[in-house]
Amino acid sequence: METLFVEDLEVQGKTVITRVDFNVPLKDGRVDNDKRIRAALPTIQYLQSKGARVVLISHLGRPDRRVVDALSLRPVADHLGDLLKTPVKFVNDCYGKAVETAINDLDDGQVILLENLRFHGEETDNDPVFAASLAKSAEIYVNDAFGTAHRAHASTQAITRHVKQAACGYLVKKELDFLDKALNKPKPPFVAIIGGAKITGKIDVIQQLLPKVDRLIIGGGMACTFLKAKGAEIGASLCEEDKIPLAKELMAQGGDKIVLPLDYTITDHFDFNARTMNPTQQVNGDEIPKEMMAVDIGSASIKLFSDIILESKTVVWNGPMGVAEIDASALGTTGIAKALAGATKNGAITIIGGGDSAAAIEKTGLGDQVSHVSTGGGASLQFLEGKPLPGIEALSSKI
Repeated sequence: METLFVEDLEVQGKTVITRVDFNVPLKDGRVDNDKRIRAALPTIQYLQSKGARVVLISHLGRPDRRVVDALSLRPVADHLGDLLKTPVKFVNDCYGKAVETAINDLDDGQVILLENLRFHGEETDNDPVFAASLAKSAEIYVNDAFGTAHRAHASTQAITRHVKQAACGYLVKKELDFLDKALNKPKPPFVAIIGGAKITGKIDVIQQLLPKVDRLIIGGGMACTFLKAKGAEIGASLCEEDKIPLAKELMAQGGDKIVLPLDYTITDHFDFNARTMNPTQQVNGDEIPKEMMAVDIGSASIKLFSDIILESKTVVWNGPMGVAEIDASALGTTGIAKALAGATKNGAITIIGGGDSAAAIEKTGLGDQVSHVSTGGGASLQFLEGKPLPGIEALSSKI
């Protein structure tokens, strides 16, 4: 069923409680990166322009069910006001008499941001009483926080039972449109790139995508488990021994669709916390010495993967090709990012599935040269797995 959209609502003079994702980094009491705040602006500005009284709710960080001053959303309210060029009111709680009074005092088109939802444990408990308290002054609910859509929390699921209408905002609609088109109506050739350290956590998405894609590129540490399943020597590289039978099964199921690295960048030691490693060298993917470990795909793999990507018309990428946090082992991930930018220029739809992949492509400065960078790593992964998103399932249908 088609989800109710913010433009379908009559909001003039009504209180609209809007779930946004303002989980942004703070430094010295100020917003250090406002990408997520800017992503919510279209929905906020639309509601303002239609004369709604806009009540924004969000979480920030992991305060562990208690008030943590350093995780207050007050600096976000100030920054949002600068972006909107109008004052944004702030209340240091998210429910109660003071909140109700502040909301009732709003004029049409005004915006208020409430305090961090996760100062209250009832938020992540999906507590119905807490949800009712959040919605007490509202008539309409809008969810524009795709990054939390895979969570059944009070502000994403239970709250929808206490309002007359629950719709998605511009950001959530954009995310769903891109991911749905890629998953269910891809223009061929359809290529998926799955990386990261382990098969665990990516099993469902691989199984969901295999029947739909033309090629499935597997990189990162997880590829070593596949290579070992083929009988390759992977040295001291990361390997999930208990997943070798599964890797064999997936390769049998996927056949020529599955593309593994040809070579690897290897080292005999690296310190993730210090972001350092010993000098590296490149070897074939099946010839890693016993004392060495793979930390990135090699140049031949980058070329192979890039050639496939550049010939595609739909690409979904989730997971880095190596230890992308360290420059010396980020060349594979950077190469994939460049190939995606090239494919986009050639007319392909390219989607970055949030999380580490989103961070990687932003680091390369190519984020604006692909079709879509998801704001929700966990939510996009769950969508690609074919599983429902509680925060979306809870919204009203247009029918």
